[in-house]
Amino acid sequence: LAFGDSLTRVKGVSESFSYPSVLAQISGLEVVNAGVSGELSAAGLRRLPQVLESSNPDLVLLLHGGNDILRNQSKVNLQSNLLSMISLIEKSGAELLMLCLPEKSLFSSCSSVYTDLAEDHGVVLEKGIIAKLIKQPSMKSDTVHFNKAGYRALAEKVHEELKKEGWL
Repeated sequence: LAFGDSLTRVKGVSESFSYPSVLAQISGLEVVNAGVSGELSAAGLRRLPQVLESSNPDLVLLLHGGNDILRNQSKVNLQSNLLSMISLIEKSGAELLMLCLPEKSLFSSCSSVYTDLAEDHGVVLEKGIIAKLIKQPSMKSDTVHFNKAGYRALAEKVHEELKKEGWL
């Protein structure tokens, strides 16, 4: 289950180029795309229980919070919402890979919101791919979203992380 906002759903290219679709192609796994464009973390938290119940995933890829960061929402609320998502995912019995989003700065790396949660709660965190891709104009369709090459690079990195964790 790929859960997130427009970086998961896909914007700027057709859905067949989304990172969940590309991940399904390269891994042979069924990957449900549960991304909602424009969604804030509070809305994602409200939506997550039903998505977990209906999809019953073995593994959740959590890439959420970008709209909170872009819209200058409270980091405390973002961290609280992500922690609640983590708890729901863990209670569901699914494995979890969280992908880190950078702060709202061209030179930013993984936001401390994500690293603190990962460290404090033992969550597997991919720290660098989003920040790396966002800094490369050749990987983006606009200032925030990826193009085909960017989504493929994201899917390949997720695939690599899943293999590293022994989930593939």
